[in-house]
Amino acid sequence: MWSGCALRAALSRGHRAHSALAQLRGILEKELEGIREAGTWKSERVITSRQGPRIHVENVSGGPSTDTSSGPSPGLSCCVCSLSSTSGILNFCANNYLGLCSHPEVIQAGLQALEEFGAGLSSVRFICGTQSIHKDLEAKLARFHQREDAILYPSCFDANAGLFEALLTPEDAVVSDELNHASIIDGIRLCKAHKYRYRHLDMADLEAKLQEAQKHRLRLVATDGAFSMDGDIAPLKEICLLASRYGALVFVDECHATGFLGATGRGTDELLGMMDQVTIINSTLGKALGGASGGYTTGPRALISLLRQRSRPYLFSNSLPPAVVGCASKALDLLMENNAIVQSMATKTQRFRSKMEAAGFTISGANHPICPVMLGDARLASCMADDMLKRGIFVIGFSYPVVPKGKARIRVQISAVHSEEDIDRCVDAFVEVGRLHGALS
Repeated sequence: MWSGCALRAALSRGHRAHSALAQLRGILEKELEGIREAGTWKSERVITSRQGPRIHVENVSGGPSTDTSSGPSPGLSCCVCSLSSTSGILNFCANNYLGLCSHPEVIQAGLQALEEFGAGLSSVRFICGTQSIHKDLEAKLARFHQREDAILYPSCFDANAGLFEALLTPEDAVVSDELNHASIIDGIRLCKAHKYRYRHLDMADLEAKLQEAQKHRLRLVATDGAFSMDGDIAPLKEICLLASRYGALVFVDECHATGFLGATGRGTDELLGMMDQVTIINSTLGKALGGASGGYTTGPRALISLLRQRSRPYLFSNSLPPAVVGCASKALDLLMENNAIVQSMATKTQRFRSKMEAAGFTISGANHPICPVMLGDARLASCMADDMLKRGIFVIGFSYPVVPKGKARIRVQISAVHSEEDIDRCVDAFVEVGRLHGALS
């Protein structure tokens, strides 16, 4: 039986807790309403099919045929034509650059790994979470990038979060492009090194920052290889030249390059002839290489060994599930066996860019399958994307805080499994919707 004092005290505590919760809800609702009013609210469309060039979207008519009895024949190049259907919503915003998300050999490899190695490890790598397939994939990734060793992470966000803190000390400096991916920015924030930021792709400013950083022990230049929001490519030749001149190391995030940039899909360092000049590469398994999840760091063996000892996301995250490892490993095999699909990307990208520019749109970047249609206004980008979906084209408007205020855009991404007819249909829809909303004269 509670005494009167105890009961009053309990009721008082309950009232304070209720008041705090009410205060929190008020703050959150005000913040959410501000996002809605700014036109930057990000809804999530629900896909009810496999990822691919054509998809089912919940509550949107025109889904693909449910006949899955025939799939692409084995081999990477064959999937370009075989995965395309004549029905469904055309998907132009996936990171499925090589069309391997639904490749039958990739799926089968995942099923085989699931059957042989189980659903998961229930452990981090250094306890009982390392299987032979993890080591095999790490060795394969190192060979692919022509580096000494590689280490797997649950995502490339984790790889970026784990690198800088483990590598750099208060004696060191990191010099970062101002438009680097959020995961690089967050990773750099975690480390105790001196931080310098240079203007986007501005080599004169990079040189000035490297001169300032000469007093530090190690100097690391950090850049995206291909910048995901703008579709532009880092000038690695100039970056590596400056790094060499000022005794710095070079780190490149290759998430939007691995698998399809360069003659054999090795990335921007291959594309620009800098494979022997870039010290550290971080990249992902979640885009061109099967599209599931997972990231990695590849570089000097001593660095990879240090990351296994010191990198917090590696030490405190469960191992990648076997099915994900199996899918990514097969995707990498297909790419290394036949890179013909890589060559098709440039032609398809150029077709979209040239047709859109001829129609009067401004397309950011150059020679990359990320093709941002620059619109400026967040609400315009969102409304145009909604009307594109009504015309059977799945694209998404990007606005603040994903991109700077006033730089809203619809980011189109070209895949190897898009046909020329798919690309032309997308352009036609953009022209129609652009005129409807006054984005085109």
